[in-house]
Amino acid sequence: MDLQVFFDPIPEKLIRKTYGHNAFFNHIHYHGETFPNLEGIQVAIIGIEEYRGSHADIENDNTSTTAIREKLFQLKKGQVAYKIADLGNLKPGGNLKETIAVLSSVGELLLKMQVLPLFIGGSHDLDIGQYLSYQHMKKLVSLLTIDAKMDMEDTGTPQEIHSQEIILRKPNFLFNYCHLAYQSFLTDNELVNTLEKLYFDHVRLGKLRENFKEVEPLIRNADLLSFDVCAIQSTDAPGAVDAQPFGLSAEEACQICWFAGMNEKLSSAGIFGYHATFDDPRKKTAAVIATMLWYFIEGFYHRKDSLSFQGSDYTKYTVSLDSKPSILYFYKSKLSGKWWMEIPGTGNEKYSRDTIIPCSYQDYQTAQKGEIPERWINAQLKMY
Repeated sequence: MDLQVFFDPIPEKLIRKTYGHNAFFNHIHYHGETFPNLEGIQVAIIGIEEYRGSHADIENDNTSTTAIREKLFQLKKGQVAYKIADLGNLKPGGNLKETIAVLSSVGELLLKMQVLPLFIGGSHDLDIGQYLSYQHMKKLVSLLTIDAKMDMEDTGTPQEIHSQEIILRKPNFLFNYCHLAYQSFLTDNELVNTLEKLYFDHVRLGKLRENFKEVEPLIRNADLLSFDVCAIQSTDAPGAVDAQPFGLSAEEACQICWFAGMNEKLSSAGIFGYHATFDDPRKKTAAVIATMLWYFIEGFYHRKDSLSFQGSDYTKYTVSLDSKPSILYFYKSKLSGKWWMEIPGTGNEKYSRDTIIPCSYQDYQTAQKGEIPERWINAQLKMY
């Protein structure tokens, strides 16, 4: 497949602009006069200007991704050498369905090349295409969504129903769905109950803030990240298509992106829901998204763990219980200090990737007290 036919180059004005010393732009490959060679590339930035799944009065153009790139390109690069390519903007299809199909095909090809696709722009329903990139991988995947709302309405625009479509889609290859930072007054309680019946994870905004570190294992369990910028409070992100007065701070959004970037398991990410026409004159939201991307990339280049738990990089801990199960196994990385716990296998090969799951030190402490961690119970129930 010739990827170049699916992309428009980044605007000429971004290429001609003068950037400061050690600027991000000066250390990446980009689609200008020629399409970048992807040999050795680890991360591919993909702009999307597709909003037909959102409000009818929002038009497709290239102003939103240009605004994000303007802010991103002038940031200073980190300490490591980047192997990043900006492929330009994905050409929209004749209709929304065609755009999603192209996004899926491009994402699948990059995943097979072991290149992490990083989608920016477009409405949140485009994460269906991101999810479908995995449909031929012959493995179950876990989706992490950051959104002020649960987009699972029975009727409405694609942006309002896309998460439900992913969960209900057949054939199903979704092992876990995790929703972070939703707001109770924007969320139907029946949807929360439905997630609990499916043993899916959900953490409302207030709960997330009570103990931010306990959310890290949920982020570390994801294969793909889908972030709607409406989850960020409108004082920090006025340019969100569905901007909300309450939400995450910009700093908290960057912390989530840092955790996600460090997740060795995560292989694609998308930051959706921004449109430049809603932003303030200084393009504050574009600057926030650019910084989120910077932290994600920095996290990516700080990945430490091999996830090979039988190796010498991990310490194995055994906890005996008076109940069933009688023994729980935990693993701690000597490199990062992160924790995992083992879930007994069912003999079904499709669950082989999920028999050792991320956890926290608090889960280990709970087991030492003779109690089974809730995270262990939910993971076990998903497999049966």
